[in-house]
Amino acid sequence: MDRPTSSEVRQELDRVKHGRTYRKTLKSTIYILVTVAAFAVLVATLWMPVLEVYGGSMEPTLQEGELVAAVKSGDFKTGDVVAFYYNNKILVKRVIAGPGDWVDVSKDGTVTVNGTVLDEPYVDELAYGDTNIDLPYQVPDGRWFVMGDHRSVSVDSRNKAVGHVAAEQVVGKLVYTIWPLSQLGSVE
Repeated sequence: MDRPTSSEVRQELDRVKHGRTYRKTLKSTIYILVTVAAFAVLVATLWMPVLEVYGGSMEPTLQEGELVAAVKSGDFKTGDVVAFYYNNKILVKRVIAGPGDWVDVSKDGTVTVNGTVLDEPYVDELAYGDTNIDLPYQVPDGRWFVMGDHRSVSVDSRNKAVGHVAAEQVVGKLVYTIWPLSQLGSVE
């Protein structure tokens, strides 16, 4: 019976040590990946959800298919773009007026809030749109009046179907476009 040489024994020991190191590294890597994934899900769920834009109601500001990051916040001002729940969907619109404000939309699509015409550089074309509320309209307490940037096709607070948006409905304020990379930047 042949005995292994010392170099063969050394090679076998190295092979066994390498196997242990490989398994230890693989196990550590898997733990790190699971931890990072859990943290990412937690952040996306609790603090900064990532949403995909559907439809054309926010053109030209946001295009269909873009991915945007939202920050959960209850502090909104006129001009902020927000996402909110409506009939098991998430809609994206722009805040036009807050609680207690008076909103009016003229037949040519000009929007006034508390008697002041809004400066809306984000709107390409003014339109009266699908409006079936009584104007001028006073926004109730704890509610927000929202409109899409593509006024002729957007169904928003001008329509009783959507109406004003309660603070509890709001998912968050859209702050950053993350996809496609050509559109990377803050949401204005």
